[in-house]
Amino acid sequence: MDFSGASDYIVQRLKAELKPTLFYHSVEHTLDVHRAARRLIESEQIEEKYRTLIETAAIYHDAGILLQYTDHETASVSLAKMILPRFNYAPADIDYIAALIMVTRLPQRPSSLEEKILCDADLDYLGRDDFFIHAFQLRLEWQVNGIRQMNLHDWFTSQVSFLSGHQYFTKSALLLRNEQKQINLREIQQILHPA
Repeated sequence: MDFSGASDYIVQRLKAELKPTLFYHSVEHTLDVHRAARRLIESEQIEEKYRTLIETAAIYHDAGILLQYTDHETASVSLAKMILPRFNYAPADIDYIAALIMVTRLPQRPSSLEEKILCDADLDYLGRDDFFIHAFQLRLEWQVNGIRQMNLHDWFTSQVSFLSGHQYFTKSALLLRNEQKQINLREIQQILHPA
């Protein structure tokens, strides 16, 4: 498996072809998810044979947004199945990567540790102090592209619902991100209901 080649290929395509109005689903988001996945791979002590598969799924998980916005995970799988054989990925490995990508679809329902890592990496930002930046990038993306229109009050209400219903799945993400996620949730609740 040539992860470096497969990664470079799709990152270059994302840089060249992504609509500039994808403020959240950007190259930066893909690279951010990859960094988070690598951190979780290390802290969860994943076996070597699965590391590259998780990293590849992280890099390809939103690539389908090049083709379609809605259900882009399915399109991501299609792209991975088309591209990865060129980089010496075996069919069984590609199937495994495809399953990892599909589990990032909301609501997330991972079962294996590898799936849990990718899900936690995809929503790593929920438990970081840059949460509000990413949340507003998503809101702007939805507004500009006509995906969903919401006033600010409704947006904050939806974020309370999303954060309240979200859970991290790995021990590492729970330790590293859950406390800040709760802080972010309380800040939104204070915005909605000032004392």
